[in-house]
Amino acid sequence: MTETQQEEMTILVLGNNPIELSRIFQSLKQVPGRRMVAEFAFDLTSAFERLAHFQPQYIVLDDNLGREELKTSIRALSRRRQTKGIPITVMKSSNYHEAATVGVLNFILKKDLNAESLYRVLKNSLKFQRTHAYLQQAYRKRKGQLVALWRDNAR
Repeated sequence: MTETQQEEMTILVLGNNPIELSRIFQSLKQVPGRRMVAEFAFDLTSAFERLAHFQPQYIVLDDNLGREELKTSIRALSRRRQTKGIPITVMKSSNYHEAATVGVLNFILKKDLNAESLYRVLKNSLKFQRTHAYLQQAYRKRKGQLVALWRDNAR
């Protein structure tokens, strides 16, 4: 890429705390050499409204949504055809409370939030998502082979 071309990263951020969302926005603006395009939503309904015209590469959820809404959001985003292949990262207030983990590929502590850490976490979540998809595909492909091997050995 030349100096005038920048990698573009599209991110959907879902949270209900404007202060936390502004911290994310400021961190995104400071990522060097990248053009960060973000859409912000305050609840799942407004997130789906944003998705009507926006295709993110990453999804970031703030744990301030509350435990039940966080779980509901993760479940809905993980199942929706448009977003099920997009890695989800949860921004946590602390490591001392449990966060919803099913469907989440990465976490970042709010106290560690800066441009570099956010960029690194987002890129890692994409790597985790691709690895997870590859392992699922390899398992499905080889599952039949394992069953056949087991049957042959049982005889």
